[in-house]
Amino acid sequence: MARLTKAQREWRPGMPKKRRSIMILFASTVLSLEAFVVFFGTLAVFGLRRGELPASLILGGGAVLSLVLILTCAVLTQRWGRIAGSLLQLPVIAIGFLEPTMFLIGTAFAITWVYGLRTGHRLDRENAERDRRQAEWERNHPRADPA
Repeated sequence: MARLTKAQREWRPGMPKKRRSIMILFASTVLSLEAFVVFFGTLAVFGLRRGELPASLILGGGAVLSLVLILTCAVLTQRWGRIAGSLLQLPVIAIGFLEPTMFLIGTAFAITWVYGLRTGHRLDRENAERDRRQAEWERNHPRADPA
């Protein structure tokens, strides 16, 4: 027998579905894409600088940064998770010291990160206001039963 989640156990007919945060969606999308870019950037740095730096440092550092970017997606609902995501923009940009193109790519991701947080937060506020007004309207205009 399948186990029900807490949300499934607490569901009752007529309950409105809880909205998902647009800010969290935007932020996790940026971090996930960044993880892929860091992974492939790591492979590029490994190919270009194999003789200059130890392979374990290049591959290990890139793998750890990619993994941390992905894992940070899980804690974005917490304020400290968004702060961690913001701080993770710095090492992505810093890869530019090994591959100069990453200065441009990392900066573009940092700008996208800030834009995603700001726009997502604004859209979440607008959705909350829309939901509040809808609930108020439904209280003031009850549905007549068709019976």
